[in-house]
Amino acid sequence: MAFSKTQSSANVRASQELVPIEEIRDGVVILKDGSLRAVLMASSLNFALKSPDEQDAIIMQYQNFLNSLDFSIQFFIQSRKLNIDPYLDTLRERKKAETNELLRIQITEYISFVKDFVESGSIVSKSFYIVVPFIPSNLASIQKGIGGVLGSLFGKRGGQNEAFMDDEKFSEYRTQLWQRLDTVIGGLIRTGVRAVPLTTEELIELYYGLYRPEESEKGKAPKIEGKE
Repeated sequence: MAFSKTQSSANVRASQELVPIEEIRDGVVILKDGSLRAVLMASSLNFALKSPDEQDAIIMQYQNFLNSLDFSIQFFIQSRKLNIDPYLDTLRERKKAETNELLRIQITEYISFVKDFVESGSIVSKSFYIVVPFIPSNLASIQKGIGGVLGSLFGKRGGQNEAFMDDEKFSEYRTQLWQRLDTVIGGLIRTGVRAVPLTTEELIELYYGLYRPEESEKGKAPKIEGKE
């Protein structure tokens, strides 16, 4: 069955409507409903290796951190199969440049060992994220009513929000969002966890990987213009 160009364009538009993101800029995700999100990448903590007293202290600090927040946050753990293709390509290039036949054989055996080990063990990498939201007060009051719910379902999308999110308002909202980030970062530090906000480029790569995991596992990423 053949598809026309019109059908293809319609499918692209339909897919874009399923993505709630309007824009990503200055390290901030702007959703189509006008709310903002920032994403922190957090370090891991080997809790099992801590002494009982250290574990109790961490739990207490984490509890105090959660109780101190007057806004919601979301924890997100991403598990992804480890992609070793770039590493193997580097080894293959090293093998081509190697003149010693014995070393060439050893590199070949090492490449085979690493490839078989990773494929048989299904080794995955884990990344830890905290999503911090900010909903402007005028938008929050709208979302409390039925009209706000209906508006988010049937309201206009895309560029219609540009008038709402002009540069001045974006700067104001971003400042308030970053105040929340500082609160979260400070609270996590007391538990022994470090966190840093993702840049625009990192956010694009993160969301691209979430919506296109098969491409991300192959090491592919979107071309980004005007990197920070």
